Amino acid sequence: MRVGIFGGAFNPPHLGHIVCAQEAFVAFGLGRVLLVPVGDAPHRTIEGDPGAETRLELCRAAVEGDGRFSVARLELDREGPSYTVDTLRELAGEGDELVLILGGDQAAELSRWRDPEGVLELARVAVAARSEHGPEEVRARLSDLPGARERVEFFSMPRIDVSSTLVRQRVAEEKPVRYLVPAGVDAEIAARRLYRTEAKPA
Repeated sequence: MRVGIFGGAFNPPHLGHIVCAQEAFVAFGLGRVLLVPVGDAPHRTIEGDPGAETRLELCRAAVEGDGRFSVARLELDREGPSYTVDTLRELAGEGDELVLILGGDQAAELSRWRDPEGVLELARVAVAARSEHGPEEVRARLSDLPGARERVEFFSMPRIDVSSTLVRQRVAEEKPVRYLVPAGVDAEIAARRLYRTEAKPA
């Protein structure tokens, strides 16, 4: 089976995430898309983080009832920083063809990741083409990365101007987030009283 791997903080998962996963599912003929919430993010602090277990439950709520998508907790269970190459190695043992789903901004930085050559050996890379980080820019940024020309491909998705930061800010301001996040995520945020006080950057 061809399986899409879609990692991220998902703090919280929103409709942009789900549409991205859906468009990759169609464009690459995937059998399923696996959402992989990061455990210990190696290169950044997750603002207003309610905890990895909570973000995992939000992902489950986001895709509940949609057989195309599932959620994996392997980065939460693995000790140390969550590196994509380690996740792909773990999943490669299951015998599926892996397709790593990235936003254009993430793909443009792929050369700086841990073992980017290993990432490209283990998975095709499906990049959501956006005007800010389009195919030309991404290809130029990855021109010196062996295997990138053959293994990095692009797909289009509708522009959805919603971000996790926006969702958290609206919750903190007691504004509704219905229709910005899946209904299950909206319900979980309300039930758990998440993001009531948005952490401010230092």
